[in-house]
Order: sequence, then structure tokens, then C-alpha cells
Amino acid sequence: MSSKARIRQFALLCAGALALTACGGGATEKSAGAEEKARGFPVTVASCGEKTEVKAPPRRAVSLDQGSSEILLSLGLADRMVGTGTWTDPVLKNLAKDNAKVERLADRYPSLERVLAKEPDFVSASFLYTVGKGGVADRAKFTELGVPVYVSPTDCAGKDNDGGGDGKRVKTLTMDTVYGEVRDLAKVFDVEKRGEKLVTDLKGRVAKATGDIDASDATLLYWFANSDAPYMAGCCGAPGIITRELGAKNVFDDTREEWPQINWETVADRDPDVLVIGDLTRKSQSAESAAAKIKFLETNPATKNLTAVKKKRYVLLSGQAMNPTIRTVDGIEQVAAGLRKFGLAK
Repeated sequence: MSSKARIRQFALLCAGALALTACGGGATEKSAGAEEKARGFPVTVASCGEKTEVKAPPRRAVSLDQGSSEILLSLGLADRMVGTGTWTDPVLKNLAKDNAKVERLADRYPSLERVLAKEPDFVSASFLYTVGKGGVADRAKFTELGVPVYVSPTDCAGKDNDGGGDGKRVKTLTMDTVYGEVRDLAKVFDVEKRGEKLVTDLKGRVAKATGDIDASDATLLYWFANSDAPYMAGCCGAPGIITRELGAKNVFDDTREEWPQINWETVADRDPDVLVIGDLTRKSQSAESAAAKIKFLETNPATKNLTAVKKKRYVLLSGQAMNPTIRTVDGIEQVAAGLRKFGLAK
């Protein structure tokens, strides 16, 4: 039985629980073309401990996390995407026109049935959790149905995800791993020249933002979300990339946990020079937006006397800039600009 037949069979089994419109999305000429053998294919790429084999360049891709979606859009692949899911922020402005052409299956995790209704020939994700228990579906289910799944190396290379929470960095993450994801996806879609151009552009932006800056005397704290038990960045994920590129110091660089939950008394003891805070549009936890975070910081007894709060040294970043994605480069640029504005960069 072909992968398309398996997908259709599964969709029919769940049809009683879905509206007929949700189970649509029949095969197109482009999806049929994906069956044809392309030059240089099949292609195999490493995918978080597994091998992902793609027999032909995908024509009906579903990207299940915003970071992965924005890479595909940046590679000019909107016409080969049939769905996206799990967004924390508005799409990058330069990608908005192409993004509008791709159906958003859900703001958070779409159901497996909703994904399969699009008859995907490739699925990508930024996080193992997205294609694991509690996410959309275990990637083994997609494999069983003949759908190749690619998971970003940024969530597994040098990272231990077995201890709960957001995992721990065994090895320090660098932008090279992000660039590796771009190259992997470009290879899978047979647009390797576009991938190299995107990597070159990203590297150029990093070099421009960091070439003349020395922030070695500045201390930073990264707050992603939640005011009750706040998630602060440890040493070695995406915020670590930003900090190291600028020569600054993360006040919680003594933990390799990705996003440890740290109490406000400990934050007060560390008293950072600058607060880098996530400005999220999702509504899954307390204090998601930057405005809500700043209100909390300026009124809470444990935080209102922090140096950064009294001097209003806030740098606002999208959630995606604080995750290991192409937007981490935005984070480098924006934190660099903030440090210059605050007089903390030599």
C-alpha cells in the first residue's frame, strides 16, 4: 500500500469525528509529481537520532512549529507547503505575503487528523515534543503512514531531553546547528543554492551586529514566560548564542538547563544590568506579552528595585528570537542595539 493510500485510509477511519471539509485536500498534480524520481534522490538527512529519507522533493509539506515554517518560507517554498501549526508570534514581515498562502492548521498543535487531511508528503518540526507524546503525534505514527518526519537538530544535538522540562544542554549550542537545519531542509527540497544564500545572509547580519561591540561588562537575564514560576534562560541555548556573540554575561550561565524555572528572590540576588524579555502573542501562561511582564516587574516587591527595572533597561524579543531559529539572528541584532542604547557596549 502506498503512503498516500495509508494516509487516506487513516483519514477515512477518523471521518466520523471530523467535518467533511476538514478531511478534504485531495491529491494535486504537484503531489503526484512528488512520486516521480528526481535527480539525486532519494535524500537522507539525520533527524534527532533517526534517519529521514525523502524519495523526491516534497510538494505537500506541513511544518508543525513556527521556526520550521519560517525557514521553509525563507527558502521560497510556500507553494510546496499545505499547512503550518504552533505559532508564538506574528510571522516575519518579509514572509507575511507568502505565509498568507499557506493554511494555518492551528495556532497550537493541530490534531493528527487535521494534518493527515492535507495528505502531506513531508512533515517538519522544531521540537521533539511536537512529534512526541503531548504534541501532534509520535513521529513513529507518521513513519507508519509513510510520511517522512524531520526534527530540527537544534533540539537534540548536544542536548539531553530525558530529564523533563525543556531539557539540558550537554554541549553549547552555536549558530552552526541552525545553519545545519537550513541546509538540511534546502537539501530535502532540492533548493540547496537558496539554502546557502540564506545561510550567507544570516552570517553577514551576525557579523555586522557584532563586529564592533564589546559588552563584556554587561550582565543579562532572559525571561521567556510565566510570572509565577518564571522561565529564565540557562547558559547554552539560543540566548547563550546571543550573549556569547556580544561578549556579555548571562547571570544564569551556571546552569545548563534550557529554561529553568527560577524564583524572583534569586533573580534579585543576581541583579542583572539588562532584562531581555519575551514578547509573546500566545496566551498559554501568565505574563506572556512584554507589557504584562514589565507591569509585573515594576510592581512586584521582589523585582521593582532591580537595577534593570529602575533604569528601564528592557530589550523586547519575540519568542522565536529566544528559540534556536533563524530569528536568533534578530535577537543578536536587537540585544546589541539595546546595549548600545543603554551605554553598556564599548
